[in-house]
Amino acid sequence: MSADFEMKRRLVPVSENDSGPISALTGHRKIALDSNVLIHLIETGGPLADAAASIVDAVATGRYVAVMLAIGLVEVLVGPARRGDSVAFETTAEAIRDLPIDITGLDATLAEDGAWIRGAAGVGLEDAVHLATARSAGATAFVTNDRRLRSIPNLEVVYLDDLVA
Repeated sequence: MSADFEMKRRLVPVSENDSGPISALTGHRKIALDSNVLIHLIETGGPLADAAASIVDAVATGRYVAVMLAIGLVEVLVGPARRGDSVAFETTAEAIRDLPIDITGLDATLAEDGAWIRGAAGVGLEDAVHLATARSAGATAFVTNDRRLRSIPNLEVVYLDDLVA
């Protein structure tokens, strides 16, 4: 299934009083997305894809402001590239560009915070800079499906599979 089709098909209005899967994000206005949230939306089906769709829908309708590290975009696009599927690559990239997600690059300040997080939390390099990006951008929640990640000061880690209704 194409990313363009899936992302656009799933965009439906999300009520401010939603009691569905994203109710666990209540109290958060700015969130950061791990690449695996978009990967579940694009490449899988079932409850995790539906939970990812709810989050993306809420971002698209303005309920949440979202940020993602540019490395996350690389992680999302590597699947179609690995398969040699240039059409899926382009439609996925375009669909992500069309979403109101602030794609942030790595700079020296993020690298320093990422190093601190990596050393203190014992997480991998990519995860450390994802968390640093989220915190630097003012996000209060980082949505992922990576259970190795834990909340850090000023940033709650929310697991996608916990959002499944």
